[in-house]
Amino acid sequence: MDELPFSSDPAVPRHVAIIMDGNGRWANARGMPRTLGHRQGAEAVRRCISGAIELGIPFLTLFGFSSENWRRPMTEVADLMGLLRRYLQSELAEIHKNGIRLRVIGDRARLPDDIVRLIDDAEARTRDNQRLNLMIAISYGSRQEIAEAARRLAEAVRDGELQPSEIDEDLFAQGLLTAGIPDPDLVIRTSGEQRLSNFLLWQAAYSELIFVDKLWPDFDKSDLLAAVEEYQRRDRRYGAAAESQ
Repeated sequence: MDELPFSSDPAVPRHVAIIMDGNGRWANARGMPRTLGHRQGAEAVRRCISGAIELGIPFLTLFGFSSENWRRPMTEVADLMGLLRRYLQSELAEIHKNGIRLRVIGDRARLPDDIVRLIDDAEARTRDNQRLNLMIAISYGSRQEIAEAARRLAEAVRDGELQPSEIDEDLFAQGLLTAGIPDPDLVIRTSGEQRLSNFLLWQAAYSELIFVDKLWPDFDKSDLLAAVEEYQRRDRRYGAAAESQ
């Protein structure tokens, strides 16, 4: 991916990544089908994108569908694919109008062909937009991503294109799906669960983690603002000792 300019304001996280969790529980608590929870979750996506733009966050990554989610019931997977299809068809014009660059990270080989074509079209049409860089992780698993990056480096060494001594963290990161994108400063997970669930494991090494009790369909701009304000109170030291007072 192309290198893009980052925000210069240290008070604003350059990159916020969100694990959108709790659609099914939101629906179950209301006696509704899980599919309705996912549809309400799409409304929360719209609110979150709008909030990120208002806060001046340049990079936003949303974890929409994991590689493990393929094991869910076929009817639920089909509904999620249908929701993604409709989102790409109905929201692209608005995304483009608002200056948002859309990119999708994950294993596209498992996605329906028509959705892959919609993704390719959306990425091409929004390529030059810079107001917000929106990444959606679909059919994504961080362990798979890391393993594939390691495999490509091993093949380059085997083919004499690379010396093992040349492999360092920067070179490895260039082989990840997020190459050219800053690591997330802030990772938010909704629904009260406190784990990363195979999401951006390499990239989140020094991210600030904030866990929100709200289920994703109830997440709104005020929750995003509260998470950013909590982030601003954190002392990010990247492993270094705190300065003496």
